Amino acid sequence: MQKKRTWQASIVLALSLALATGCSGNAGDNEPAGASNSGSGDAVSKENVEISVWLTPQWKGVLEATEEGADYDSFFKVAAEKFTEQYDKYNAKINVQVVAGDQRDELLNVNLSGGTPPDIFFESVFAMGDYAHRGALLPLTDLVDDAARSDIAKGYWDNVTFGDDVYFYPFSHNPGTFAYNADMFKAAGLESFIGGETEIKTWTLAEYEQILDGLKNNLPKDRYSNAYPMALYALNNQGDTWNLAYLRMFGNPFFDENGNIVLNDERGVKAAEWMKKMYDNGYTNPGAESVSSNDANAMFQNQQLAISFTNAVLFNNAKADMESGKAPKFDIRLANIPSEGGDPLTFTYVVGASAFKTGDAKREETAKDFIKFFSTDPELVKSSKNSVPVRSSVANEYKDQYPFFAAYDKNAAYMFAFTGNVPGYSELRQVLFPELQALYIGEKTAAEAVSSYQTNGNAVIAKAKENSTLAK
Repeated sequence: MQKKRTWQASIVLALSLALATGCSGNAGDNEPAGASNSGSGDAVSKENVEISVWLTPQWKGVLEATEEGADYDSFFKVAAEKFTEQYDKYNAKINVQVVAGDQRDELLNVNLSGGTPPDIFFESVFAMGDYAHRGALLPLTDLVDDAARSDIAKGYWDNVTFGDDVYFYPFSHNPGTFAYNADMFKAAGLESFIGGETEIKTWTLAEYEQILDGLKNNLPKDRYSNAYPMALYALNNQGDTWNLAYLRMFGNPFFDENGNIVLNDERGVKAAEWMKKMYDNGYTNPGAESVSSNDANAMFQNQQLAISFTNAVLFNNAKADMESGKAPKFDIRLANIPSEGGDPLTFTYVVGASAFKTGDAKREETAKDFIKFFSTDPELVKSSKNSVPVRSSVANEYKDQYPFFAAYDKNAAYMFAFTGNVPGYSELRQVLFPELQALYIGEKTAAEAVSSYQTNGNAVIAKAKENSTLAK
């Protein structure tokens, strides 16, 4: 193992040096070089503690994917080295393991059943919320100070708070918005509704309906044959977050303070009626009941839809496909989901660390200390730029290089937690799309679909609450 290096004032130089150290060990052992304090005078007197960090592939490298030897575990190997060099409680060793996203739950459940969960898991909160309800995670509320709450907007904390406690420390996020084809807007005479190239445009609901009408009636058929104004889809549960946003467009809060669905009121029914009206009047693609979110995304990229759903990852991938020639090139821009009240609707997928209960007090203490360290260290948090930062300070620092960061940061004020952090949300996802299918094919009215969804959804939540350690 190489000698420990002193972290320099320059973040680029510092992380590069640390990355070199982290990659100098055995490539397949998942143990970061420099992750123990052997060789220091204090190491002899400090007790050894070994913890594990699991993550699904998030980004390669520490600050850049172009770094030599960059891999999905690079950041955590560097963070582990920096942490163990300054950690004064124990002689800590941190093992890092990358697991495939489609193997995450199987591996976690097997290890939880065997009493050998990882100490830390870094992943989207959307995918990990049920583990908080199962009582498998340690609360992290005591790690959060005023400085963190002032730098990270309340909406992100709402996404990671289950019951009375924070269970995930927000690090980065993947915000959801509309994407629209500005060239199609121009062709339909809708230039006045186009936002800036790095702006997330906000339209009122009345303006949005005017846009849809203009796209339907004024889009040149010789240039855009078989094209439709906006995307609707209900084949399965994928991309359901945008459907959940539409159902909030007229002010319905969706969940009450007890975590029950309250969609079945005048506002919720009005939102479902709006979706059906847009569908019936030809403002959307036909056959929404049999169209998936993937289908809609492909239609948008092929200029068969003027407005569709996107998130930061899909948006960047779409632009990359245009540059590589995999998809037709057009002027793609972002907009918010409108609401009748005027404020936009926005949501996100927060990514951060959670700590599993292992029954070993020293391991749990070390795990929480490590989470706070890499989630707050002034240099390490800059790696959140590889996704979208939750910290306003990081977004501001990199706004010139990544101008959308400022727009996403501004949008945080309008964020809602789309899961409601309710127990059983993964099963709840299976309840919505059959009701939307029934709505679109005329099998149910909007009122009937909303009522049925609320009844069936609350039955799922009630059953899940019986097994939740957090439900009141």
